[in-house]
Amino acid sequence: MLHRSSLLLVPFAVMLSCQSAASDIEEIVVSATREAADWFKTDASISRISAETLSNEQAVHANEIFDNVAGVWISRGNGQENLTAIRSPVLTGAGGCGAFLTALDNIPLRASGFCNVNELFQGQLELASGVEVLKGPGTSVHGSNASHGMINILTPSLDGEDRSMLQVELGRFDYGRIKAKRQSANWLVALSASKDGGYLDDAGYGQQKALIKHRAESAALNVTTTLSLTNLNQETAGFIRGDDVYKDDAVRRSNPNPEAYRDVQSALLYSSITPVDQSGDWQVTPYLRWNQMQFLQHFLPGQPLEDNSHRSIGTQSQWTLSESLRIGADMEFTTGSLYQFQDGPTQGSPFLVGTIPAGQHYDYEVDAQQFALFASYEQPLSDRISAQFGLRAEQVRYDYDNLMIAGRTNDAGEPCGFGGCRFNRPEDRSDSFTNLAPKFSLGFDQGNNHWFFRAARGFRAPQATELYRLQNGQSVSNIDSESIDSIELGVRRVTERSRLQAALYGMRKDEFIFLDTSRANVDNGKTKHRGLELEWRYAATETLTIIGAGTVARHTYSNDPALARSPVSGNLIDTSPKTMGSISLDWQLSERFGQQITWTHMGRYYTDPANTNEYPGHDLIHWHGQFDLNEDLTLFFRVHNLTDEAYAERADFAFGSERYFVGLPRSFYIGFRFH
Repeated sequence: MLHRSSLLLVPFAVMLSCQSAASDIEEIVVSATREAADWFKTDASISRISAETLSNEQAVHANEIFDNVAGVWISRGNGQENLTAIRSPVLTGAGGCGAFLTALDNIPLRASGFCNVNELFQGQLELASGVEVLKGPGTSVHGSNASHGMINILTPSLDGEDRSMLQVELGRFDYGRIKAKRQSANWLVALSASKDGGYLDDAGYGQQKALIKHRAESAALNVTTTLSLTNLNQETAGFIRGDDVYKDDAVRRSNPNPEAYRDVQSALLYSSITPVDQSGDWQVTPYLRWNQMQFLQHFLPGQPLEDNSHRSIGTQSQWTLSESLRIGADMEFTTGSLYQFQDGPTQGSPFLVGTIPAGQHYDYEVDAQQFALFASYEQPLSDRISAQFGLRAEQVRYDYDNLMIAGRTNDAGEPCGFGGCRFNRPEDRSDSFTNLAPKFSLGFDQGNNHWFFRAARGFRAPQATELYRLQNGQSVSNIDSESIDSIELGVRRVTERSRLQAALYGMRKDEFIFLDTSRANVDNGKTKHRGLELEWRYAATETLTIIGAGTVARHTYSNDPALARSPVSGNLIDTSPKTMGSISLDWQLSERFGQQITWTHMGRYYTDPANTNEYPGHDLIHWHGQFDLNEDLTLFFRVHNLTDEAYAERADFAFGSERYFVGLPRSFYIGFRFH
């Protein structure tokens, strides 16, 4: 393990020794401030995945995009399902989405109290022009959910050029995808449609996405309007169970839940309004959001159906009062609902049969309001040193309306045996959460290097499901917002031949919310998170570039929350590998032909809080390339898992056995792109 960790850090020393003059190429990022900013001088750890990288990767799933982003793991579930880790373990449940803000052009994909762990599949990664990852608590412009980090998907800009694109690709297991784009001076229409038969039995999906942009200009205003539409119809496969069963060729393709499915639709409409003179004095972005999701909860006894939805209207606004001072205000109004119904009787022990009845389990609506004010102030301390202060004040309020019989009964009001039904529905109520998030950073320019120190607080309000989808004896969920305090020291170095970003961080999370061993939502968890992250790009020759990322991290419990029957304080959090990394060799063999081979490393990790079971980790090799047949036609290919390694995308331990989402075997994809 130490050997692998050291190998990931070798390029760090190589590039720090390079003394070339600073590159004139300026890389722009928008996630930290919602405005175009110089990446080199941004006082936060932020990584950008370019349009070129996205085009070369042609990823089938979100987890294939982030190989060269340190500290990030998008764990692949079945089909398009995913779980996120940014400076964290892979988190599940409401905490698995509430800790991360996912956005499209800085507009959250879902409302803050209505997140979903798989919400990245509602983004536009297939049609994006870039992706930015902000690691650690968000800046003052980010509110609830940006506690561990943010993923911001960028849509193509309207640059005034006319162009068209058609792309067709095929792959193993009946995979196919078609993309089309038409762009003119003030319009863009882009479409993506894909199907996948699935590696596992009865586990295919169909997915369609559309992106429409329009720019209008008056005498005083620029208005750019974007409409994002997504649809996913998926057959879902569950975990396979048994020690190291992911290596068993006779079992690894089996699907223990062929009846499971997930259907998801979303729409997001927003307009960015700015002054025509591009002074940047102000920016207002009103938006409308709609999400609908229906899925069979195959992972629960009785396999109930969940139907959840929400619709929002909101606006983001900010004003630049001077070169140093920016202020802003955000507000959002959301109406959400959740309905859970079990069609047939529960199978299993008499206890499960007696406490989990068929029929309605939950049926409620929640009206939510979110209001926030924020400000940031930058003060130069010398020619090379500057300080920045930021503060965000935010309130989230929920008004909950129970549409069923309140209490711990079945849908007819009858009590269950064994002390009562599992499902407990609260009486109508209102809850509000107010949070303050201060930020402070120092930046120091030293020639080719930019050093930064950052201290920040992140937070997330409880999700609606944590407050109102209660179980067993819990009739009221007395939980508060999670908070996380972070400090980090980072450096960027840019030369003519190299680019480096490194950061050393430490974070402490208080009152993290979880489902304890009695199935109650509680908020008494405490954790610590420490790590070192490196990202580099080094042009070894005119035709060979080395690209890589390395992470060494330690995520631990700081107290003994009721997650296991034994004490866990000091233990590593389950599904938190100590090391992750990748190294890519990018060869441009000629003007027409380029290829990239990538080694990715996933370190070992424990699969339970008690640290008694573990997954050994894996190493994979991927290969992709592009060949320009002529000026208009490009052939591209990709080979996933070139060495046909047997591995698990994610390992877990529950109900007395190891569980796995199986990784794909060697898979070949080929396509043509016509401009």
